[in-house]
Amino acid sequence: MSTIVLIHGLWVTPRSWEHWIPYYESRGHTVVAPAYPGFEVEVEALRADPAPIATVTVPETIAHLEKVIAALPEKPILIGHSFGGALTQLLLDRGHGAAGVAIDSAPPEGIRVTPPSQIKSLFPILNNPAKRHQAAGFTAEQWHYAFTNTLPEAESRAAYERYAIAAPGSWVWSYGLIANFKPGRQETWVDFHNADRAPLLLIAGGADHIMPPSVNRSNADHYKAPGTITEFHEFPGRSHWTCAEPGWEAVADKALSWALAHAR
Repeated sequence: MSTIVLIHGLWVTPRSWEHWIPYYESRGHTVVAPAYPGFEVEVEALRADPAPIATVTVPETIAHLEKVIAALPEKPILIGHSFGGALTQLLLDRGHGAAGVAIDSAPPEGIRVTPPSQIKSLFPILNNPAKRHQAAGFTAEQWHYAFTNTLPEAESRAAYERYAIAAPGSWVWSYGLIANFKPGRQETWVDFHNADRAPLLLIAGGADHIMPPSVNRSNADHYKAPGTITEFHEFPGRSHWTCAEPGWEAVADKALSWALAHAR
């Protein structure tokens, strides 16, 4: 059996993996779902006081995840969702992981595809420069558009109430899309020509607004190192909330079966 590290995205906590953890454990795997620094407390506490996560950075998050991985008895399978997908790519580039799966992944530096739905989804974070220094989040309506657009409004509202938190605004303002317009390498830079990287699968949801398939497909196409394995898979009709919306088991099965087949 394998060790699996599940890496959550922005605007949620490890609670977002609450279905996947027992699902994988029931198959005999060891599952670890670490929080970003400051994200260790419950959703309700972070809603009441998001100050502990307002200034968290990508480098300190990577360093924290590296410590978690280094303490494991074997190289794990890394599975990340959203910004967790970008972190998965950064960790693989640094030599961590036996295989990686990035689901609805935020783009590392260099991915310049920016569909209109992505800009609309992120506009509530980018519409005020002051949010660069704050923990910034979505309203229930904005969450419905960006995350859960395939769900009825009542189901989207229930997901929002259970999982949604604010996130460091700097991660949107200083990295991701904005990184492509800043000189030099940014904290989300990966070496697309790294021949030592473990196999990577990028999974996209066909109806994802915030990280549409074209972004993930472009991300996959950027990897050029001979001898490495990089694949892309799209689940038609699935939103950014693909890891929890109905039918999430198919995504979990695809991620794990692919990783087990390609892990080195």
